[in-house]
Amino acid sequence: MTPELRTERLVFLPYRPEHEDVFVELLRDEEVCRWMGQDLVPEPQIREVFRAILTDIYPQGRFDVWGLWLEGRYIGHAEVKPTGNVEGHELVTALAPGYWGRGLGGEAVRGLLRHAAANLGLTEAYGMVGAENTASLAMCHRLGFRHLRDVVGDDGSVTKLLVIPTAAAGTAAVTQPPATGTGTGATDGGPVPAEAPGAEGLAGAANAGEAGQLIISE
Repeated sequence: MTPELRTERLVFLPYRPEHEDVFVELLRDEEVCRWMGQDLVPEPQIREVFRAILTDIYPQGRFDVWGLWLEGRYIGHAEVKPTGNVEGHELVTALAPGYWGRGLGGEAVRGLLRHAAANLGLTEAYGMVGAENTASLAMCHRLGFRHLRDVVGDDGSVTKLLVIPTAAAGTAAVTQPPATGTGTGATDGGPVPAEAPGAEGLAGAANAGEAGQLIISE
């Protein structure tokens, strides 16, 4: 079961049905899609993706998926999931553009790393970042990611496969609030069925090996 997590400013909430509209809004944003390395997906397919998170990914415990919340507002999406690019788990984050430039991307990744170490027992994790996404690549370097290799898509696009020790996030644990409440005051917020085109880069419901990407715009 995906736990609720907290970092200094962020709350990682498992998605609930009432989060569907804000999830769709995030994944219909052209800038977010561009940096996630995917085409803009039609709204009905994004809604299918979201419902698959609730009806497939969570019930089967396939991997952890969260909405990211700041002061009661939905601001992004996060995952820790198995990846087919290597034997291991991949981190996926995406923030709404209005929240770039505030250090929240790095905070989200550190939270994922601590969860991966403390709750999943992982010693390292992976990330995929588009070669043209220089801001995210620079932040990944500062966080401690190391380049492993380039992955070239069928269209010639290049994505950087990165690895990081989970210990790089430090020893402070991500807190897990009691199950009796979320403490966010949030009422709005998202994840994708296996057959939905474009779903692979987000929740990976069908193919965990289809990578999403880290968008870490500090």
